[in-house]
Amino acid sequence: MNIFKRAWLRDIIHRHAIPHKLWMKVTSKLVLLHNLTAVEKAHLRELSTLFLHEKNFVGAQGLDLTQAMTVNIAVQACLPVLKLGFKHLSGWTDVIVYPTAFRISRDSVDAAGVVHHEEQVLVGESWSRGPLIVSWAEIEQDGLATHAGRNVVIHETAHKLDVLNGRMNGFPPLNAGMSAPEWTAALSEAYQHLVTRVGHHHDTGIDPYAASSPAEFFAVASEYFFCSPETLQTQFPEVYQQLQLYYRQNPLLRQPCRMG
Repeated sequence: MNIFKRAWLRDIIHRHAIPHKLWMKVTSKLVLLHNLTAVEKAHLRELSTLFLHEKNFVGAQGLDLTQAMTVNIAVQACLPVLKLGFKHLSGWTDVIVYPTAFRISRDSVDAAGVVHHEEQVLVGESWSRGPLIVSWAEIEQDGLATHAGRNVVIHETAHKLDVLNGRMNGFPPLNAGMSAPEWTAALSEAYQHLVTRVGHHHDTGIDPYAASSPAEFFAVASEYFFCSPETLQTQFPEVYQQLQLYYRQNPLLRQPCRMG
């Protein structure tokens, strides 16, 4: 990053800083942030400030977005790029927030050329260079941490990172020093194992939605990596190791100590 770009970013962070009272109000309620170091929280605050400055938040279906709501979303979207940098969230602008789950309609064409019309009810969606779309009701539910490993903002952010290589396929651009064959072997083996578990109606250990596609496996695994790392480490240790290398974070070290 050149000196002018760096100075411009520092100016944004200074002039548009998230007020301390608001920052504490939001982050104190997010369990997944409780054991970040002071340095990590300070950097996350800077990234969140940039996110709020560069993204356009839109409340759908009449939803009135408050500052606390937008900060909440910004913080969770920036956690995955805490050690990667804000540039990984560039290339798109809008964040659309629905009050609850939303319905979408789309047409698809099968191998025989037949067009199928489908309607789905979703709590989140992410497009290649389009908006990041989430349900506020789901975000509030995630904040309660009642379902281990669930976080719609992290899930959709992972899709945004995934597509940086041009396709949403569970293979984001890897960091220098990472091995593409090792990434492929770890995630592909785990994905196929999960698909087999689902097919035989066995306990999956993680959300079975991860078996939908390699892209969804990466997104769901990312949710567990940040929100329930012990579960991902237990079920798919090789995947945890690859995500640790990719995100350059180790959430297991942030887990609160438990008395034996």
